[in-house]
Formats: sequence, C-alpha cells, structure tokens
Amino acid sequence: MPTTDNYGQGVQIASLTDAPNAEKLAADIANAIAQRSILRFASASTRGATLVGDSAPVEGMLTWLQDVNRLDLWDGSAWVAVSVGRSSWTTITPESPWTQNGNSNGTFQYRLLNISGEESLQFRGALARASYPSSPSSSYVVNNTALPSSVRPSTLRTVVIPCSDTSSERITLKLDVKTDGYLEVFGFSSSVKPPWIGFNGVTVSL
Repeated sequence: MPTTDNYGQGVQIASLTDAPNAEKLAADIANAIAQRSILRFASASTRGATLVGDSAPVEGMLTWLQDVNRLDLWDGSAWVAVSVGRSSWTTITPESPWTQNGNSNGTFQYRLLNISGEESLQFRGALARASYPSSPSSSYVVNNTALPSSVRPSTLRTVVIPCSDTSSERITLKLDVKTDGYLEVFGFSSSVKPPWIGFNGVTVSL
C-alpha cells in the first residue's frame, strides 16, 4: 500500500509491497508535485481549458499567466491575483492641443499594478496646454486613443488630479477614468485655464 510524503502534502509514494508499475509510479509523483508547484499557462483562457475534470484547481494552487505576467492563487472558489511581474510604463498619446511633459513632470504614461491582490491602473507624468478658447469646455478628453481593454476599469473611476494655479482659480481638477478607455478631465472654465495638469501617483482600481 502506498504511503504519503513526510511533509503532509498528500504525495503518494509507492511501497515495496505494491505491484510494479513504473508508469503509475511516475504519474503519481509528477501529478502530485505539479499541482503543488507554480503552474505556467499562456493565458487565463488556456488555464481554464486545462484545469478541468480530474485536473480541476484545488485550494492553494498557484499559476503564472505569461500574457499578463501575473501570479494567481485558487482560494477554493476563484482565482485571486497575488502578484505581478515588472509592469512597463506605456506612453499615452495626448489629444491635441495637449502636449507631453507639463511643468517638466515627465511623459504621460500608465502601467498595470497589483495592490493587495487587486489589479489597479497607475499614471505618471503631466500634460501641458499653451492656450484655451475664451470660453473653454467644462471638460476635455486628454488621450487620443482609448486605453487597451486590459487596463480599463469595470466601472467609472473618479479621482482628483493637480493642476497649475497660474491662470486658474483651482489647483485640482476631476479625472474620470472611463470604462471605454478614455480619460476625461473636468473643471475648466473662463477662470480655470491651467497651463499644465498632472497625473503623478494617480492610481485607480480596475
């Protein structure tokens, strides 16, 4: 009769009294060790198609998704992100007449973060604007192209961002990170025409 490993992990170890079966011996060890290691999959969809039936996920299982560089944990009912690899900054092309590096704060960019198991979107940099109409619109979309679907929030996220106090009665504006991938800034008026708006440290939950 097979015994189990000394670490209480349920790995079956064949006994000398068991009938010889090299294939079963190898399968018992490989399958038990594999589900207790970090499994690697190309994507979440590949993982879902693979971990079914007898190979369904078990509580405590860890997987690494190569397309999003993310470590997930199966908590018994769902996959929960526990960590991400290095997430590169991606430059956001501003909508004209906005330009990059407002107030010398750097290029307007975003990256994907994982905070306490929750995916989040972080921004940095600032945008500049040389002029406004005499009666500007109350809001402006500042990105020329929508953010990719992988970094769009599930619901509207509204946060506060800084702006210049030059030519402006305000030093903060409202930023809506929208579900369609566009970033809309509110609060402009005939007395609020800041030459730059900033995004450093702005983070929203996805």
